Amino acid sequence: MRVAIVATIVCFVSSLVLAGPDDDNLTINGELEMITETVAPTHLEGFDVIYSGWRFRTDETQSLQIDDFDNPAMIFVDKAIDLFNTVDGTEGKACVSCHEGPEQFVGLSASMPKVIDGKLTVMEDLINSHRAEVMGAEAWKWSGEDMQSMIALIGLQSRGMPVNVAIDGEAAPFWEQGKEMYYTRYGQLELSCANCHEQNYGNMIRADHLSQGHTNGFPTYRLKQAKLISRHNRFRGCIRDTRAETFAEGSDEFRALELYVASRSNGLSVETPAVRQ
Repeated sequence: MRVAIVATIVCFVSSLVLAGPDDDNLTINGELEMITETVAPTHLEGFDVIYSGWRFRTDETQSLQIDDFDNPAMIFVDKAIDLFNTVDGTEGKACVSCHEGPEQFVGLSASMPKVIDGKLTVMEDLINSHRAEVMGAEAWKWSGEDMQSMIALIGLQSRGMPVNVAIDGEAAPFWEQGKEMYYTRYGQLELSCANCHEQNYGNMIRADHLSQGHTNGFPTYRLKQAKLISRHNRFRGCIRDTRAETFAEGSDEFRALELYVASRSNGLSVETPAVRQ
C-alpha cells in the first residue's frame, strides 16, 4: 500500500509543469480596474507578491469575467435581486423590508469573515441569522443556489475594493487555528494547502494552473460545475483530493480556515463573482 501511495505522489509531482501568472490586466466593463497583483501582506511568510487567481486562467476563461454580459455568474446575481425583494417566512418580510437595496452592503464582503459577539462569523451566518430572527424564514443550505446567489449579490457591492480582513484582537486565535490547518498535511497523499498554493503556484497540474489559492472572487462561477461554488465547498474538494476525510461545510475548522485564507488576499480586489475553470 505504501509503495502505491509513494508512486501516486511521484506521479503528482511529475505532472507539475511551470506556467506562472500572466501579465494581463483585469478591467471589468471597461472601467473598473482590479488589483490582481500587489505586495503580500506582512503576515504572509511564503512569498513577497500575491496574484489573483484570474491571472492563472486561460484567455478564454479570463474573458468571461471582463464583461458582466459575458459573466455566467450574473444569472445568479439577478436571481438574488429577486430573492432580495421576495417576502418569505412567518413575519411577512423580505430583505428589502429592512434594507433599501443591496448597495447598503458596500464594503462588507471585503472585511469578512469577522468576529461578532465572540463568534467567528461568515456571510452564510449573517444571511441565515437574519432570515431566522427577522423574517421567521427557514435557513438556506450552505452551498445552495439561493445562499450563494445572495452572497454573490452582496459581494458584488464591494467589487474593486481591497480585501481587508482583520486578524488581530478577537480574531487572532481563529486566525492561528486556520493557519495551522493551512500547513497541516492531510490524507494518504500527505498534502497541505501550502504544498500546492504556496510551494507550487504557477505550475500546472494535469490541465489546470495552480494559483495561490486566494478567495477574493468567491463565490465563484466554476465552469467545471456550471454553478456558483462556495468557499467551504472548495475546501472540501481540496481535502478530498488528498484522499482524506474532510470537514463539514460550516464547521469551526472551515470557518477558521476561511479567515486565514481570506487574510492571505489582503490588498487584492474583491472580484465577486469571479469565473474560474
